[in-house]
Amino acid sequence: MRRYRSVIAGVFALAVLLVSAAAFAEPLTRVDAKRVCMVNNTVFPKDQIPVEVDGKTYFGCCEMCKGRLAQDAGARSAIDPVSGKTVDKATAVIGTTSDGKVLYFENEQTFSQFAERT
Repeated sequence: MRRYRSVIAGVFALAVLLVSAAAFAEPLTRVDAKRVCMVNNTVFPKDQIPVEVDGKTYFGCCEMCKGRLAQDAGARSAIDPVSGKTVDKATAVIGTTSDGKVLYFENEQTFSQFAERT
């Protein structure tokens, strides 16, 4: 059982590394949080539906996303691709790559570090 867990952990770590390496090759643009569906991690040309949770504002594109943000704490957080830390999407610095991938950063420093690599 331990060996199985070790293999799974190794595969997961490799996948994270590969995704991070691929993301570093794409240019990054800063995005306003209100233009992002934080469930689908998609940028839209117009403001999304605000969802207040514990005094913080998140955004969703539809009623389903609005409900998920209100109920699912996992939908309200992401991993900073530079530091590897969990970040709250309501307070994150948000960027998008040229192919529309949305990334969340814990602060301006990690956003800038990522942008400099692209």
